[in-house]
Amino acid sequence: MTPYKNYLYLPLLALFCLISLGVSAQQQQTSFIQSLSQQNQWVDSVYNKLSKKQRVAQLLFVRAHTNKGQAYADSVGEVIRHQQVGGLVFFQGGPGRQAALTNTYQKLAHVPLIVAMDGEWGLGMRLDSTISFPYQMTLGAIQDNNLIYKMGQEVAAQFKRIGAQMNFAPDMDVNNNPDNPVINYRSFGDNKYNVAQKGIAYMQGMQSGGLLTTAKHFPGHGDTNVDSHQDLPQLPFTRTRLDSLEEYPFREAIAAGISGIMIAHMNIPALDTTPRLPSTLSHPIITGILKDSLGFKGLVVSDAMEMKGVTKYFPNAEADVRAFIAGNDILELSENSDRAIKLIRKAIRKDKVAKDEFIARVKKVLAAKYWLGLNNYQPVNTANLSTDINNPAAKALVQQLGDAAVTLLKGDTLINSLNPNKRTALISIGVTELTPYQQQLGHYFTNSTPFYVGKDMPVADMNAMLQGLKGFDQVIIGIHDTRLRPGSKLDYSTNVKLLIAELSAHPNTVVSVFANPYTIAGLPGIEKAGALLACYQKDEFMQQAAYKVITKQLKPTGKLPVSVNLFFTNGMGVVMR
Repeated sequence: MTPYKNYLYLPLLALFCLISLGVSAQQQQTSFIQSLSQQNQWVDSVYNKLSKKQRVAQLLFVRAHTNKGQAYADSVGEVIRHQQVGGLVFFQGGPGRQAALTNTYQKLAHVPLIVAMDGEWGLGMRLDSTISFPYQMTLGAIQDNNLIYKMGQEVAAQFKRIGAQMNFAPDMDVNNNPDNPVINYRSFGDNKYNVAQKGIAYMQGMQSGGLLTTAKHFPGHGDTNVDSHQDLPQLPFTRTRLDSLEEYPFREAIAAGISGIMIAHMNIPALDTTPRLPSTLSHPIITGILKDSLGFKGLVVSDAMEMKGVTKYFPNAEADVRAFIAGNDILELSENSDRAIKLIRKAIRKDKVAKDEFIARVKKVLAAKYWLGLNNYQPVNTANLSTDINNPAAKALVQQLGDAAVTLLKGDTLINSLNPNKRTALISIGVTELTPYQQQLGHYFTNSTPFYVGKDMPVADMNAMLQGLKGFDQVIIGIHDTRLRPGSKLDYSTNVKLLIAELSAHPNTVVSVFANPYTIAGLPGIEKAGALLACYQKDEFMQQAAYKVITKQLKPTGKLPVSVNLFFTNGMGVVMR
């Protein structure tokens, strides 16, 4: 099916991994980047058959959903039918509906579509009824990068099982701004070396499974306090700083053979002095730095062209034309793809981009389709789809990743001394009902009582609980952020935060923080706890990992991937004896 494949040359271990992960296609023997230097008759033949309009359309990827109703789905189908765009980017919906709709859309395309998604933590980032792997911030704590490689393989298998071939991941931004509103927990952390290593492991796992990957957001969106979905952030740093810090993970990813890089919407005066110009529209940044200086030969993808970070100052498709001229190979989510095609064709006629350069970009997109095996496209088999993508091995891998990430910041002596028979208070904060953390611990600590504290518990209730806790020998606390997006600061009342400080001062208190690690900085006094676990996110697999540590079934190996405050800095993590 896919070119350059031959089982005879696959190492037995790799073959076993592919079979066990359910990867239906054989692994490419030539990387996408390597394949670009080879003559390709299919690519040349398809290019010659396309009209001038259709050649431009191959550079555009349009938005698709399966949760917006039939009328919306049909409207996307009409765009595909009339414009013959190069690809789709699926957002919210369900896996079965998406697979079925993908089959419908592919029938409308003269050249098979590349189906892309944002899957930084797998299909679960966009689709219901699917597995969510840990956030990249959680993965940043893991010391065994082979686990992240395995995650990449499983993500690739799940993408391909539903008919998707390109993941807009990994995020390779160095998140050195705790208040970053848009990257933050999506980053592997604030250490550029760790970000590069983790991102490359994830990328290589996905590419080994036949998926196109896209490192984002070049040249680095980690040190901003503006969300480019809402406005245009500015990176006011020197060229030296940008070269040595922000660009480092991308340079390493290029050297490791990443297939794609996504450009951020940011104004960067040190790299391009044009006022209010987003990097997505900058020829010096995309062509001058990324393509020429860094030598990147793969797919250059714009961030979504509908975002206010680009449309605020360049409306009415001016952004699309400028992004094309700047050097992007794929324009993602134009506000109006039909208008964009017309204006880009006009720019080509005016020689704003050399003819040979335009031809090379279209053929690069077609070469990506060939590498993916779309020259022999087969519809998605929708039978047993849910069972295949929600397989036991993938679920076990999620728990394995959580176990490897949980980080003990202090208190190995206290945890080793916990007695399952002593009177133990099990407190969950930020919730209004019993948590899996409490339920699991309740089976181990047989003489325990559960408590829960809402985000704005009345002071009178707090005082009553504190009075009742005087008879307990041990206090085990879970701090939970129940929001969909784990922010850097907890949305607790001041009184609840003061309660956490008071509870932490109890002589035998263990605290697990099921939230963004940056939230620890907003809880003064928590450092006094006898034991403190960073658990990164609210999910049950992290609650299970903390339970294993507290009950001495697991020796934590995670290391903090960011510096939180003076007490807890990057790389901290106690190894239990």
